[in-house]
Amino acid sequence: MSASNRARRAALAAVATTALSLLSGSVLAQAKGEIRIAHVYSRTGPLEAYGKQTQTGLMMGLDYATGGTMTVAGKKLVVIEKDDQGKPDVGKSLLAAAYGDDKADIAVGPSSSGVALALLPVAEEYKKILLVEPAVADSITGDKWNKYVFRTGRNSSQDAISNAVALDKAGVNIATLAQDYAFGRDGVKAFKDAIKHAKIVHEEYLPTSTTDFTAGAQHIIDALKD
Repeated sequence: MSASNRARRAALAAVATTALSLLSGSVLAQAKGEIRIAHVYSRTGPLEAYGKQTQTGLMMGLDYATGGTMTVAGKKLVVIEKDDQGKPDVGKSLLAAAYGDDKADIAVGPSSSGVALALLPVAEEYKKILLVEPAVADSITGDKWNKYVFRTGRNSSQDAISNAVALDKAGVNIATLAQDYAFGRDGVKAFKDAIKHAKIVHEEYLPTSTTDFTAGAQHIIDALKD
């Protein structure tokens, strides 16, 4: 396993430990013989690879944090998996069902920032914790945040700002290319905010389903050429 994959799995294991610490004071968890954790993630869809990593890390983390017993304070941990397919409407419905029908005490996920934004009001409605991982859009814990939402991963601005620092020089013209949803737009916004000397000459946003980048690339080439 590569160093990056080991680091990724270690970070995901930390998600599980964080979830357990949040649950330690849960009234619901104290009222029954088990702790129910809903994992809403992209088991299928465009972000399937991230979803699988998160699922692996979550289960490894729970196993590690409980010493292999999968119990906390004598209560059994039950993980309920939900495949949001990377679709906001599907994710929103699944989380409502997890909180309402499955009686989940806490939820972890999702993989997509677009799905995450759809889940935030559901957590607030049910007054239950949503531990966001690995979705990274700034708005998740920014202007769309509510007090039931926690996150263990980075914000997209952390990636964007590091790129801006490397490129921000007088006389440099920059064109951006990003996905046309929360992750891409929040990242570009943070990048633009961090640029002080270079000039942003074009922003190109493409659907996440794009496979032919010819038109978008041409827009960028034309903008930089001018």
